[in-house]
Amino acid sequence: MSKETDEKAALKRDRILVKEAVAGKPEAFAQLMSLYQNRVHAVGMSFFHNLTDTEDFVQEVFIKAFTNLASFRGESRFSTWLTRIAYTTAINAKNRVKEYETLTDEDFIKSPSLTPEDEHIRSATIDSIREAVQNLPERYGICLDMYFFYDLSHEEIARITGFPINTIKSHIFRAKKILCKKLSGLK
Repeated sequence: MSKETDEKAALKRDRILVKEAVAGKPEAFAQLMSLYQNRVHAVGMSFFHNLTDTEDFVQEVFIKAFTNLASFRGESRFSTWLTRIAYTTAINAKNRVKEYETLTDEDFIKSPSLTPEDEHIRSATIDSIREAVQNLPERYGICLDMYFFYDLSHEEIARITGFPINTIKSHIFRAKKILCKKLSGLK
């Protein structure tokens, strides 16, 4: 099966599941949750950086999606619609509470095969990358995450964020340029 065929099948499957969920079949919405829980969880982790807040966030997103399910028109993929809800919910939550815990080095699985020196280099590299990404302007970081980590197209990011497509492209380009400059010493 080609990627295009897979996407068409997923689009059709999602439209059917939405229709069934709106008609009152809870198992249809449960299936949608199962299909997209990892995506929503990833959005949450990229904003909140801790499991407790992310789990609360995932629950809030799916409650909002369920209560607004009848408004899904099927003009875009369900995953895009759901990611827009997740993005908006995360932005609103960040506006309410400005500080969240950040990941610690212990959150990364340490490889037993690394020497202490390699582990130190790895840890320093992770810290440098984390700091560089966190210091990006927020809009740049959001566009970069969605493009590279969620594999969304410029058009999908535009629908989710409300930014014009050329702005999305510009933000991604500038974010990459900033990261290259900040991380040029790492090898």
